[in-house]
Amino acid sequence: QKLRSDRRRPNEATKHANEARMNAARKMNTSAKASAFNGASLAQRTVARTATANRRGFRLVVRAGNTNAQKAEYIWYDGLEGQKDIFFNEMRSKTKVIQKPIPAGSTDFPMWSFDGSSTGQAEGGDSDCLLRPVYSCPDPIRGDPHVIVLCEVLTPEGKPHPTNTRDRLANIIDKEITSEEPLYGFEQEYTMLGPDGRVFGWPEGGYPAPQGPFYCGVGNEAVYGRPLAEAHLDACIKAGIQVSGINAEVMPGQWEYQVGPVGPLELGDTVMVSRWLLHRLGEDMGIVCTFDPKPVKGDWNGTGAHTNFSTKSMRNDGGAKAIDDAVELLSKTHDKHIAQYGIGNEQRLTGLHETCDIGTFRSGVADRGASIRIPRQVEIEGKGYLEDRRPSANVDPYTVAYMLLETIFSRA
Repeated sequence: QKLRSDRRRPNEATKHANEARMNAARKMNTSAKASAFNGASLAQRTVARTATANRRGFRLVVRAGNTNAQKAEYIWYDGLEGQKDIFFNEMRSKTKVIQKPIPAGSTDFPMWSFDGSSTGQAEGGDSDCLLRPVYSCPDPIRGDPHVIVLCEVLTPEGKPHPTNTRDRLANIIDKEITSEEPLYGFEQEYTMLGPDGRVFGWPEGGYPAPQGPFYCGVGNEAVYGRPLAEAHLDACIKAGIQVSGINAEVMPGQWEYQVGPVGPLELGDTVMVSRWLLHRLGEDMGIVCTFDPKPVKGDWNGTGAHTNFSTKSMRNDGGAKAIDDAVELLSKTHDKHIAQYGIGNEQRLTGLHETCDIGTFRSGVADRGASIRIPRQVEIEGKGYLEDRRPSANVDPYTVAYMLLETIFSRA
């Protein structure tokens, strides 16, 4: 009998201990303080921990005080487009969690910073670069209330970083330029690559049929990569980007989307966001998108960024004269434009595959072998716009916008 009583004692002790732990767990409430980045005020968060018993013991449930926090994807560019391996691009980004959501479209997002020594934008001894938000839009990948926040890069002293091409564009826009309401239409071509470096959809160890059936084609043998192109179009629309269309290009696996008509700063901002979206969606599909101007050597089209441009004077009746005057000015600054119209562009501007030789300036009506093309409809109506066919796909959109304003408004 004594032996049986001793055997019961450990069970009773365990029972009392379990009850004590359960009571303590029910009463346990802790308050934790968490500070936001950049010295923002401390935000109180209450975490309630509730323990409940089940047949195996305890289950801990954590209830966060704020489940409506906003993810803000801060994006910027490192200025090295075209200077890396073909698989890599210049877009960078990281996520900031904001406890009180800020509406998309606002630029009142907090400044942030990043390690510039890891992006080639600073030395290790003084590596912090600043991110100043300049544009935001809904995040079409994460959904509401999350946002994409485009930033310009500043030095630690708060001055424009050498890679900040947006700043000089903003500074050239004076009252005269504003009154002329310049508009751009940007034709962003790109080429899809598979993990092995081959153009997406191309046969292993060989080539597809010669160019001809692929431009604006349809069908399994004529088009490669449409799911990504369509997903990107949807994302741009949901983000509020003024995208105006897409099409399969001359080389299979090559695509184009168009942004515009938009003003100078909106051109740069939305093209950069659209490029980031393209690369981000490519992650999910195992596709790398490159803006290399000549990703496949030989008898294959290169990859460009034809830029359509107009002013109010060009669009008004009699605007043909303003267009002719602009073409004359562009002819005198050809070399200056070429120097800033993309790295590796000499491989694309050969005089073949719908291009003009890089050392030659030529304009013409409906001439896709010209440097500057005047659309046929513009000639018929006597007003409209011009198309600069020289920029390569990897060109900086802020630079294109700046160069056209500088030349056409004689700001050099």
